[in-house]
Amino acid sequence: MAQQQQSMADKVRNLTAAELHAREHDQSEQLFKLKFQMKMGQTESVKKLRELRKEIARIKTVAREKELGIARAAVPASPDQPVHNAKAKKVKKATAAKKTTTAKPAKKAKKAKKTTKAKKATRKKTEKK
Repeated sequence: MAQQQQSMADKVRNLTAAELHAREHDQSEQLFKLKFQMKMGQTESVKKLRELRKEIARIKTVAREKELGIARAAVPASPDQPVHNAKAKKVKKATAAKKTTTAKPAKKAKKAKKTTKAKKATRKKTEKK
């Protein structure tokens, strides 16, 4: 199934911008009609609905890639070969950044507690006098 999805994505990537726009319009129209049929109780084709939404998303993604000039690398034929995934690297960097930023507020909170304790101690001393 993953192979089939990959071939569908390759087919979409080979289309021109005008063809992408026309195909997106057709898919959106089909989706609208299918949603309308579901509301009327004429069909229960949930699978087709999902496929249409995914196809529209795939078309929009490829159109945006072409707009930005992003070229996608081909996926290796065998699963043994590693896949270069830039998105995975970005996610790792983001999680690493979150880890470092989450530690800082904890330190600030400890510092704030210490300062409030010190202030309370000085208040008690001044009240006693």
